Amino acid sequence: MFTFLGRFVVARRRLVLTGTAAFLVLAGAVGGSVASRLTSGGFVDPGSESSRAADVLEAELGQATPNLILLVRAEDGRGVDEPEVADLGEALAAELAGEPGISRVESYWSLGRVPPLRSEDGTQALVLAVIPGGEDRVEEVAEELSPRYTRDTGVATVAVGGFAEVFRQVNTQVETDLVRAELIAFPVTLLLLLVVFGSLVAAGLPLAVGAIAISGTLLVLWLVAAVTDVSIFALNITTSMGLGLAIDYSLFVVSRYREELRRGLDPHPAVVRTVETAGKTVAFSAMTVAISLAALVIYPLAFLRSFAYAGIAVALVAAGGAVLFLPALLAVLGRRVDALTLWRRAHTPDGEGAWHRAATFVMGRPLPVALAVVALLVALGLPFLHIRFGLPDDRVLPAGASSREVHDALRDDFSSSEAGTLQVVATGIGDPRERTADIDAYAVELSRVDGVARVDALTGSYVDGVGFPVPDGLTDRFLGDDATWLSVVPSVEPISPEGEALTEAVRDLPSPLGETAVAGLGAELVDSKQALFDRTPIALGWIAVATFVLLFLMFGSVLVPLKALALNVLSLSATFGALVWVFQDGHLAGLLGFTPTGTLVASVPVLMFCVAFGLSMDYEVFLLSRIKEEYDRSGDNTTSVALGLERTGRIVTAAAVLISVVFVAFASSGVTFVKMFGIGLALAVLIDAFVIRATLVPAFMRLAGRANWWAPPRLRRIHERFGFGEVGVASDEPPELVEAGAR
Repeated sequence: MFTFLGRFVVARRRLVLTGTAAFLVLAGAVGGSVASRLTSGGFVDPGSESSRAADVLEAELGQATPNLILLVRAEDGRGVDEPEVADLGEALAAELAGEPGISRVESYWSLGRVPPLRSEDGTQALVLAVIPGGEDRVEEVAEELSPRYTRDTGVATVAVGGFAEVFRQVNTQVETDLVRAELIAFPVTLLLLLVVFGSLVAAGLPLAVGAIAISGTLLVLWLVAAVTDVSIFALNITTSMGLGLAIDYSLFVVSRYREELRRGLDPHPAVVRTVETAGKTVAFSAMTVAISLAALVIYPLAFLRSFAYAGIAVALVAAGGAVLFLPALLAVLGRRVDALTLWRRAHTPDGEGAWHRAATFVMGRPLPVALAVVALLVALGLPFLHIRFGLPDDRVLPAGASSREVHDALRDDFSSSEAGTLQVVATGIGDPRERTADIDAYAVELSRVDGVARVDALTGSYVDGVGFPVPDGLTDRFLGDDATWLSVVPSVEPISPEGEALTEAVRDLPSPLGETAVAGLGAELVDSKQALFDRTPIALGWIAVATFVLLFLMFGSVLVPLKALALNVLSLSATFGALVWVFQDGHLAGLLGFTPTGTLVASVPVLMFCVAFGLSMDYEVFLLSRIKEEYDRSGDNTTSVALGLERTGRIVTAAAVLISVVFVAFASSGVTFVKMFGIGLALAVLIDAFVIRATLVPAFMRLAGRANWWAPPRLRRIHERFGFGEVGVASDEPPELVEAGAR
């Protein structure tokens, strides 16, 4: 198949290049507008109890969690109860209530001056509002209202917060960071490619494949977004992995092509041989990446599923560019691939390179090296044992963001978390006005739960088991035809272990109203974690089985896939341990510029595992393909491992450094979980390239010996029938025979 493909690309090289150019124009024209179709949410399970309760709350009761907050801060030593400040607050609430995108407004003053809506020093108070609708509609309204309600009146200042404003600012920050990351990554990558290739022409080839991968993926996302929700954060993986995989695949293809030229082949036969060997390896590598990221489709969170859409597309499009477009361009360039040479690197004869010496050193003492490296990785992974999961909140933004400052004030100066209210929804109860005794009793008990600051209900407001009335008309919002709800305002941080405990306590409290459902931030955290934990074993099983089958079909070995799976898990556990130590525990927070919350965003480790696992397998396939090629030629395990590492070590290392530069560029983001994503993937790639491939792979392959390539007779027959064995080794074939085959 790959021989035919190589010959086709050479024979139809101009057609392939013209088709690629047309595809690039189409993808850029259509996919360039994809950002307007993407959503900012997707962090919660739409089928969970909290989501169902929120849907009932909005559809049947016309209510929702307050998602826009105005923080009114009195000036010149005034208090919020003074007449001029109170008049301002009431006027502000009335003005906001008249906005077309607002469905409900409450304030400290309209609710009878309840203490939780006033700061403990009496100088600040809150106006709460609901922007109804989907996440994108909420963001649009917040974008319009935020600048108009950020004020300094002389009597008081007004600042805008709430999760509508928080996530609007997160999206704005992500878009700004994406542009900055690209401005950093592209020139630095080009500079490093010049160092690797020494030729301006050769260095530009991976960037051309990267443009194809990114543009093609944006087109795919544009199409997918027409039928389902796609997160705007998918743009990050599109750019980072599009450029990163393009570099990986192009390095492997161009390096192999140059190697075949040095061995005496003419350009066109060299292209055919490159597609037969490196092209097939790239195709299988892309399949391993796509398989790993396909596991994200299992999760119900749109945030994770979006990365599956983007990741699968970017891996396959990058591979297509490297196996079709790039060989066609090489066939046109011929030996001019080294044109505009800036410097030449001396080629070391086989058996004398640094990577060969490193492999020989490791294989001379495989057991001590393996034990030492495994012990190091296990030690790095130990912090992972106390990982705690959360959801993103305002603290993912830089400390200077305006909505972040509002929420910092809510945390520091107020006794309750108005932005983290839980809603307890009861349906099928008949006329709520006939159940006031039950509602009153239930509200009293809810207000006594540890971590509850206040309960608002149809029958009034409650603090510590004591009820007090509110002005007429303010309880109408709790009245439905056959349903009611209670607002439970926490005194603890909603997105925290304490917030989870509060949600569980509220759900466990017996209700005289029958079955209830709980919505709100704390409930979303509990339900999102449950959705992740329930499906992670399925996702891991899919990755393990699919990867094992793919590697077996390529190499015909049982041990090699098992070893690859074990080493990848070991490498990733060390990466996750480092991330817990840095981002959860807060070490290096000042240096990296983020605010630790004591948790990690629950979906990010899952996402990182799938992406990093795919990239690790990418390098595994690169290395094993050359080792197997040498083993098929010589039958000598030790020699084949040393030569395989020698011939791929420099390429894999260069690819790892280059893709790490891309990820580190995205780590410059002001959004904490994007920063963690970039740093985590860079660390995972570097550990894999410099530690796993340089030490543990040769050590374990030396210990296994000929068993590396063993399979039971029945599986061997399956491989012989359905597998994809390596083609022959070009260096042992007379150039004229290969050239004749190319014709």
